[in-house]
Amino acid sequence: MRFFSDNAAAVCPPVLDAMLAANTLDTAYNGDRWSAALDARFSELFETPVSVLWVSTGTAANALALAALCPPHGGVICHDQAHIQVDECGAPEFFTHGAKLMLAGGAAARLEPDTVRGLLAGIRNDVHQVQPHALSITNATEYGAVYSPDQVAALGAIARDHGLGFHMDGARFANAVAHLGCSPADVTWRAGVDALSFGFTKNGGMNAEALVFFRPDLAVASRYRRKRAGHLLSKGRYLAAQLLAMLDDDVWLANARTANAGAQLLARAAGDRLVYPVEANEVFLRLRADEAAKLRALGFDFYDWGVGEARLVTSWDQDAAAIAPLADAIAAL
Repeated sequence: MRFFSDNAAAVCPPVLDAMLAANTLDTAYNGDRWSAALDARFSELFETPVSVLWVSTGTAANALALAALCPPHGGVICHDQAHIQVDECGAPEFFTHGAKLMLAGGAAARLEPDTVRGLLAGIRNDVHQVQPHALSITNATEYGAVYSPDQVAALGAIARDHGLGFHMDGARFANAVAHLGCSPADVTWRAGVDALSFGFTKNGGMNAEALVFFRPDLAVASRYRRKRAGHLLSKGRYLAAQLLAMLDDDVWLANARTANAGAQLLARAAGDRLVYPVEANEVFLRLRADEAAKLRALGFDFYDWGVGEARLVTSWDQDAAAIAPLADAIAAL
């Protein structure tokens, strides 16, 4: 009956088992055997050498990535509805020591190449204006839209042509890949992405996110930034163990497929109430206040989203039987 956020979902059993297995004496901080295995395991997944840092929150992953890509006097181009703009309490500006977020629009919180080019064209190359140093996109976006490999590559080409670092906020990266059916490499480094915040907490983890650098040189200073920011946990093996457990047997992908399938059930029930196409595990639909009250009276929990709209989020631990009562209730409105 809970559809307000996948952040509230249960921890999946393989993660709990892995944390229990890691509950033994080992080296502190990031010197343990689980942390030491991350680079190789993620390099296998992405089909290229990568450097991986665990952190405990997506906000930290995003902000540390942007600090690696943008100096304090620079700017980060992002959507005006991006999580780094709307929901991170100034953390990107704090971690970068003052870099400016440079905002652009786009349907379903997705940046378009022409919009980015237009923003860049309006910036004078002189000391009086903030110069962009990075581009950040979210996949899947804050409104559940998924960038295809070609769409990421189009933005990656702009970033490359203008000397910008390219960051992807992948809080729901698993859901995006599950929707696309592509290799994780195709929608990241092969499309020009330099750094990925790979989300696991929303997808069955307990409190672990992976900061993946496709340019391993970026990780060198980031290890110091992580410590300075208070994110070098003394028992980091528990975070590393979570990440490895999710990669084993593609648990991360199976969980995302379940969540996405649940969202499709709701989308079919919603019909023309849908505000955006459903491509990941978020459903935005039009609901009058009395209709929202009726659903809540039946025991369903979700967020109002502006006036006359609601957001429903499905999770890895909600199968078709768990989704069906809400789907039926929506269809009956």
